Amino acid sequence: MDQVWELLKFSRMIRLRLECIAVYFAVAARAFGVSSSFDITVAAGQHERNNVPVRVLMTRGQIGKDRIASVTLAGPDGKSIPAQWTGPGLLSSAAGELHFVLPHLVAGESVRLRATLSTGSPSIAGGFTWRDHPGHHVDLMFGERPIMTYHYERLDESTPASRVRTYKVFHHVFSPKGDRIVTGGLNEDPKVHSPHHRGIFYGFNRITYGNGKTADTWHCIDGAFQQHERFLASEEGSVLGRQRVVISWHGQDTAFAEEERELTVYNVPGGHLIEFASRLRTPSGRVRIDGDPQHAGFQFRAHNDVDAFTSRETIYVRPDGTGKPGETRNWDPQTRQGPVNLPWNAMSFVLGGKRYTAAYLDHPGNPKEARFSEREYGRFGSYFEYTIEKDKPLTVNYRLWLQEGLMKPEEVAALSNDFVDPVKVTVHEPE
Repeated sequence: MDQVWELLKFSRMIRLRLECIAVYFAVAARAFGVSSSFDITVAAGQHERNNVPVRVLMTRGQIGKDRIASVTLAGPDGKSIPAQWTGPGLLSSAAGELHFVLPHLVAGESVRLRATLSTGSPSIAGGFTWRDHPGHHVDLMFGERPIMTYHYERLDESTPASRVRTYKVFHHVFSPKGDRIVTGGLNEDPKVHSPHHRGIFYGFNRITYGNGKTADTWHCIDGAFQQHERFLASEEGSVLGRQRVVISWHGQDTAFAEEERELTVYNVPGGHLIEFASRLRTPSGRVRIDGDPQHAGFQFRAHNDVDAFTSRETIYVRPDGTGKPGETRNWDPQTRQGPVNLPWNAMSFVLGGKRYTAAYLDHPGNPKEARFSEREYGRFGSYFEYTIEKDKPLTVNYRLWLQEGLMKPEEVAALSNDFVDPVKVTVHEPE
């Protein structure tokens, strides 16, 4: 009997030790991350690719039940390629996304890469980070270099000046070197041309909702305004910085629509590649979105110093060639003639003695007819008409590119090709 008892005690001791070892390895796995590897093939298609952002959409079945936190990527030579794992973007239905920048791929060729997903936390040292100044603005930094600022102070109607300052959310953009702001906005100088033009902004001057009520979220007059409500998601890392927010659109009596707006900046050499995505919904009823080329749509406004000092040096670069300094083209509401449905447009302007080019890339999935406008003082973009229903939101997707120097038409066209005809990615099952 004593021998049986001793055997039971020994068996219990072994079981406890095995349980301790199992706990140890479980903790270690959580600390160092559980990983899984697979291959992906990237095909260039008909275009040569240079420094093109690649997004790999992953399904829940492909990534499993673990919460993925980071990814590593290796080329055919085994060398590491900077990569980043994110949650799904605003316009994505994926469970998660793998991002990287492909340096070069010849048209018609493909490359096979090895990806390893991990539950271990990534390192973002030296990459994109968000720095919030609560209640006022949030900065996107790359290391210590400022990239972009989102101004989201809520409406303040205590004085007329404070209302003007806070009636519209927008994004400021810094130069590629981070040494100055290149966009306009929040300037109290009375000489500023159209102070409601602010950086990267989005609005319409002819909106109808409810029983014939109207709103103007371009000028934000007669009680209309746009207001930040909350942050939904932020991503930071070596490849991109992304943030999604909720913005309410108000008429004089109510919020008639709610927007999810997402901006993404990619880490590509030579400039800033910024992607804008938006989904505008109406809680009930119908909202008619309309305007005119000069007062509606998705727009970019350069710093007011362009208007004050160098507007005659502004040059537009279009699909049919490079224009003359100071020359502009605009869709005319009276004749209904002018530039429409351009795949892209670009504005080259001089600021602080330095020339920059901002390229505006439209997507074929955006509402059409897209009517374009240009101003020599530094604002350009396009607008369209659209009717939002409860089950039919307004979804748009654009890209902007900012760099130093005057771009050539073929350089802007290459950026457009990357956007509207992206590389094809195939995910291979693990071997």
